[in-house]
Order: sequence, then C-alpha cells, then structure tokens
Amino acid sequence: MGKFLFIAEKPSVAQEFAKALKDTHTKYNGYLEGQKTVVTWCVGHLVTMSYPEVYNPDLKRWREESLPFIPEKFLYEIIPNVQKQFDVVKELLLREDVDCIYVCTDSGREGEYIYRLVDMMANVPAEKPRKRVWIDSQTEEEIRRGIREAKPLDAYNNLSDAAYLRAKEDYLMGINFSRILTIKYGNMLKSHLKLDKNAVVSVGRVMTCVLGMVVRREREIRKFKKTAFYRIMGKFTVGDGAIDGEWRAVEGSAYFNSPKLYKENGFKEKADAEKLIQDLQATSMTATVETIEKRKKRRIRRCFSTSPNCRTSAQNCSRFRPTKLCRLCRICMRKNSLHTRVQMRVCCRRRCLRKSPKIFMAWRRAPNISIISKI
Repeated sequence: MGKFLFIAEKPSVAQEFAKALKDTHTKYNGYLEGQKTVVTWCVGHLVTMSYPEVYNPDLKRWREESLPFIPEKFLYEIIPNVQKQFDVVKELLLREDVDCIYVCTDSGREGEYIYRLVDMMANVPAEKPRKRVWIDSQTEEEIRRGIREAKPLDAYNNLSDAAYLRAKEDYLMGINFSRILTIKYGNMLKSHLKLDKNAVVSVGRVMTCVLGMVVRREREIRKFKKTAFYRIMGKFTVGDGAIDGEWRAVEGSAYFNSPKLYKENGFKEKADAEKLIQDLQATSMTATVETIEKRKKRRIRRCFSTSPNCRTSAQNCSRFRPTKLCRLCRICMRKNSLHTRVQMRVCCRRRCLRKSPKIFMAWRRAPNISIISKI
C-alpha cells in the first residue's frame, strides 16, 4: 500500500497537519515522512510569472514603442531563492509510492494558485489522484474533518481559473503601467526628488489603490481644522427623580436642517445656543416620557479556539508590537508543556482554571505577559 502526500502552504501549517495525522514522522530536509503519510510544504509562492526579458531580451530596456506588452502565452519560472524546496516538493509529487496527493494550501484563491503552479511546473501525471482539503482553522478536529471530507481537486477548477486570471491581470497592469509611467515621469521625479538613480513609478492593482486611500486620508488630516460647537444640556424632573437630557434638532423642529447648526445637536455660534436657552427658559414647557426601555445583555467570554484568536485577544490588552506578540504566541503554542495548543483550548472552552492556571494568568496579565515571555 502506498503513502498519502500532504502539501501545506507554510512549514508551520505542515507541522499542524503532521500532529493531526497521528503518524510517527521523521524529519527530513523539506518534508516529514511517516509510515503511511508524507507531509511537505511550500514557502509561499514557489513559482512566479516570467519577466518580459524572458520572452525577448530586447524587452529588458523600457521603451514606449514596446508597450503594451501582452504575451500570447504566459511563461512561468521557479523563484531562485526557493529552488531547493521546489525540487523537494517535485520529487515527492512524482514518487511512485505516493498513491494520493492532498492539497492543504490555504483555503482560498491564492492558496489554490500556489499549488496549481507547483503542479504545473512539476508535470504531475494527470492520472495521479489529487484531493483538496478545505478547512476554516488549523485545529486538529478541523484538519481531520477537512481530510475526511476532501473533494477531488477538479471540483475547484473554477477557483483555479479565477486565480490564474487575477494573476495575469496583476502582471499585465503592473508591467505596462509601471513602465509607461516611469518613461513619462521618471526623469521629472528624479530631478524633483534629487535622486542619484532613476525614479521608478511602481503600479499595482492593490498597491496603487491602497496608496491612493492613504494619500487621500493624509490630505484630509492636514486640511482638518478644529471647529468648536455648542451643545445644550438640561436636567429635568421626573416624579421624585431627575434625568439629564440633550437638545437635538429633529424633524419638525424650528432648527431642523438650519445653517446655524454644526450638527443636529450643536450650534456653530455660542450666541445662537444662548438665545435658544433663553427662549426655552422664558416659556413654561412640560415634557412627557413616552417610553422607557431596559435591556439586559449577557456577554460570554470568547474562547481561544485558534491561535489567531489568542493573538488578537492578547494584542487588544497589551503594549507589544504585533510581530513580538506573534512570536510569543507561537512559542506558547509549540512549547511541550502546560502551554500547548490543546490544553489552552480545553482550558478556555471548559472555563476550567484548575486545568491550567498558569495559562489563564498569563493571558490575564497580557500587558506584561510575564509568564509567556519567560518560556
């Protein structure tokens, strides 16, 4: 009987799959192998789209007459700094004793794209069975469920097609717009910024949009001017007690949509607010309480079912940078002691502090995380 090959997107995810498989694995260079299973991983993208100079060496020089660059057939190549890991994955994919391949990359378009490129460049035989593991988290229960309910890889062909088209769109947009804008405005930016090298204008589908939002928001912040406005607060007697109230210009009010208002509960000028106060004090008015609403809410403490939940909860009440928190949480999850993932999950789900009091105290003291930082 052959073995099952599991391909994850990152080494850390591969470790979680190895734990969930309950097989005795031996660590080798780039993969883990047990009696029935083999677990390997990509390190993000192993394959990328080739640059224009691969199609034609003349395209290495940026010239306006060579644009737009739209190849009839797109070429791909192995990323040089991950060539070693690609060779490991390729060798495992083509092993004769591998009966089935389980694709365990991230559940989404990008994860699908990462494996499909590896599969294409490795020339995996079409007759070799492939199954897609689709999971929402990296808990042992979810991993086992994903393996048990894995569907044939062909069921995700539409997702793969969408991933390829998105990548081609990003490639064509980045190559063509970056080159044309650099040709048009590169020298001007170089002289304006007083640079020694040529200025390159980088354009990307996501990068440019995000940069535009950042610039727009920065301009709004720089143009912002503090504006004082004046609210009217009152104290009203209701039976034997008193309540505080705030004046608002609602529909039907004399001041509704008035240009004198900064917003519905405040005036731009102090004089207008004082005039309204005088008018209200000069008139004897009686208010009626129409309804009284009481709401009782019960909030249940969220359990840390996954490591992202743990990191988010710790970050909300600590002063650590996200990178440091991530490192500390990773150490906490991987330590072979009370701080293991399973015991943290059991402790939080069952609300049983006696199972692991040190873990509870570590998270409750998140501002300094004294216990976690000493692991």
